[in-house]
Amino acid sequence: MAKDYVSSVPKFLLLLLILYHSAADSTSIIKHLPGFDGPLPFELETGFFFLILKKLYLYRHVCYEFGELIVCDLKRYVGVGEQEEVKLFYYFIKSERNPEEDPLLLWLSGGPGCSSISGLLFENGPLTVKLEVYNGTLPSLVSTTYSWTKISSILYVDQPVGTGFSYSSRTQLPNKPSDSGEVKRIHEFLHKWLGKHPEFFSNPFYVGGDSYSGMVVPALVQEISKGNYLCCKPPINLKGYVLGNPLTEVEVDYNHRIPFAHGMALISDELYESMKRICKGEYQTVDPSNTECLKLVEEYHKCIDRIYFPLILTPYCEESEDTSPHCYTYRYLLITYWANDENVRRALQIPKESKEKWVRCYWGIPYTHDIKSSVPYHMNNSISGYPSLIFRSEFSLLPFEVVVQDSRPFLYYVSFFFGG
Repeated sequence: MAKDYVSSVPKFLLLLLILYHSAADSTSIIKHLPGFDGPLPFELETGFFFLILKKLYLYRHVCYEFGELIVCDLKRYVGVGEQEEVKLFYYFIKSERNPEEDPLLLWLSGGPGCSSISGLLFENGPLTVKLEVYNGTLPSLVSTTYSWTKISSILYVDQPVGTGFSYSSRTQLPNKPSDSGEVKRIHEFLHKWLGKHPEFFSNPFYVGGDSYSGMVVPALVQEISKGNYLCCKPPINLKGYVLGNPLTEVEVDYNHRIPFAHGMALISDELYESMKRICKGEYQTVDPSNTECLKLVEEYHKCIDRIYFPLILTPYCEESEDTSPHCYTYRYLLITYWANDENVRRALQIPKESKEKWVRCYWGIPYTHDIKSSVPYHMNNSISGYPSLIFRSEFSLLPFEVVVQDSRPFLYYVSFFFGG
């Protein structure tokens, strides 16, 4: 039922609603990025702002109460949740082949708390940072030859809130992000994003990720599948999922480091056999009374602690301003300089109130790990008919972190998995 609220609604609210509504038809295409020479050779979009204002709809000076009203302001974020507390930042790159028919891939980085730019620049995207000694100027970006955008469109999302450029207008969220909470939130994000990009609803849809996202992605696939039947129309054209070095179950994954280290000749036969016999396969949570096992685990750490776990061919280096250019992690220092440059933030249209400083991985992010094992989700997805492609690096001591030196073989297998 209509009610005349004109006299009670402040004029500035009327103006705001009009401005927000008129901005909804803008586009968000980024054609140039600081550090890259020339126009981008692909189509990059950096997202939307979805804002929930007062539950009033203005029309010809008459307001209708429709419950909650979502007013879309085409900026660089997507607001998620009833109170619109969360602003999720994303990068979207269209397929360089046939975006009208090629698969759409959602890519989530791990951590939790690592920016999706890790995937875009260091795993499967069309750009990477040029490895050269930092001299105080903006680090350069260069094209790659192995990008998965040659065969698919990719949506990279900074999640959970606090990751990358994603932020909350509140200093403290009422509920700490969690595995199960992120599953719900990302599902909601997807429907809002596809609602603004309806041309992609019919494209084959895949979920992908690496590292800690191995706990979230299988649960998200199950959530999307259930949502397609129970609540959400039009349905997402879910086809399967891809995981690189995924975390599956913390205790099991950590315990398997020891046989892997032995197989890669990082520890001696004698130490390995002693650990197997005395620790009985439990290397992560050792019984405090088993002092002999504790000593063996200490010896094990002496052998491997100066190795960079994600890439055992390289030494361990701190990820800091003192990182040597010879370290693998030096590239992460370069991208930190790049992402915090004012020109870059302006090009990506990052609001000044969002983040004072961007970090690649927010390791101290408040987070609840409430999915203890992703195995049941893998089983349910397999039973439901959703195939999965799971790969790992042969030189990573971590069962759950990807370091990509050459993605061309991965591109071949992913292309085959996607059906061409």
